[in-house]
Amino acid sequence: MTPDEIAEVRGELEGFAAEVFEPFARNDQRRWGQVYLRGLLTDGQRKSVEPMAARLGEDGNRQALAHFVTTSPWDPAHVRARLAWKMEAAIRPRALIFDDTGFLKDGNASACVSRQYTGTAGKVTNCQVGVSLHLASDHASAAVDWRLFLPETWAPGSAKADPDKVARRTACQIPEDVGHVEKWQLALDMIDETRSWGIEVPLAIADAGYGDAAAFRFGLQSRGLNYVVGISTTLSAQPGEAVPVTEPYTGTGRPPVAKYPGKPQSVKQLVIEAGRKAARPVQWREGSRPGKSKSGLKRMYSRFTAQRIRPAGREIARATDGPALPECWLLAEWPATENEPVQFWLSDLPADTPLTTLVRLAKLRWRIEHDYREMKQALGLAHFEGRTFTGWHHHVTLVSVAHAFCTLQRLARAPKDTAPA
Repeated sequence: MTPDEIAEVRGELEGFAAEVFEPFARNDQRRWGQVYLRGLLTDGQRKSVEPMAARLGEDGNRQALAHFVTTSPWDPAHVRARLAWKMEAAIRPRALIFDDTGFLKDGNASACVSRQYTGTAGKVTNCQVGVSLHLASDHASAAVDWRLFLPETWAPGSAKADPDKVARRTACQIPEDVGHVEKWQLALDMIDETRSWGIEVPLAIADAGYGDAAAFRFGLQSRGLNYVVGISTTLSAQPGEAVPVTEPYTGTGRPPVAKYPGKPQSVKQLVIEAGRKAARPVQWREGSRPGKSKSGLKRMYSRFTAQRIRPAGREIARATDGPALPECWLLAEWPATENEPVQFWLSDLPADTPLTTLVRLAKLRWRIEHDYREMKQALGLAHFEGRTFTGWHHHVTLVSVAHAFCTLQRLARAPKDTAPA
């Protein structure tokens, strides 16, 4: 970039920061917020306080930056609300996407660190886990809300509580009212928070870690949201055409209750019984690598089946009025090169929803993986070295602001006919 272009971008960053950091009570918070953003956006591998301060020249006050991100009394929710308003207008989101990512740690002193599974490492390891909510459309996305997952080992009164971890809560600045909450419930809590900011998006997307929880799906429906969520192969269901029947009453004992004549089957078995010939090819987007399409980019496509089913389970039965289980879509990906389906989703979108729409919405979750990759590799999402609950939330919020600024720069500079790609 030329010096003039650099000056222009810096001016745009200052204006963006002034808007997002408007809730800060003090001028010094606004100043160090902007400096921290510049540190995240500078070249360099580490985006923790000390190396950023070394790269920032005369603004590189390590002590001031550390105080700002770790202990300065500003509420990240106010910044996130401003960010959400800004990005909703720019992105025009089709969906809210939920997921979680791991922050690998060597020691045990940081807030909420425990041995737990994270997809970041693909195994159980020592880490923190953050749950995030993203606004997403086909061409852009932005993380606008976060929760730090608190394992049961950190929860006083839990049967799995670790006395050493519980004793560190005060030093880690974990509020007394923060306890162990399942990740899917944290996702629902974030929906409620973003709605309190005036953000209304009618569709939710998540992977099987959330979709397998019937309570999560009920929570979405009770909030008036449709969903397209991943599920495990073992989730059981009745075929969509199945009807509960009542056996004849003999006149003795309790009258029989209507029930389905056949046992529920796994979703995998239902798709296999429909047969691979039921799968249809669907292209959901163009990738970033060279390919043979008209645009010169590789087409992202596979084969999919969609059928109506009725998910089973005691929790669903208890929440259902009458004997009939609610009907929804079962979407499955069955590539031509595979002997059986490889991925499954549930959706309560209307029965006349086209297959292509179901596929494109299910596959929209790639945006959250793209966001995590950018925030971790370029913006230091996992580089926070502080140990506090407050500092972690401050850092991930500031990284989200930096990522949103980059997204807005791309959208503003991309030609109109190529912006969606």
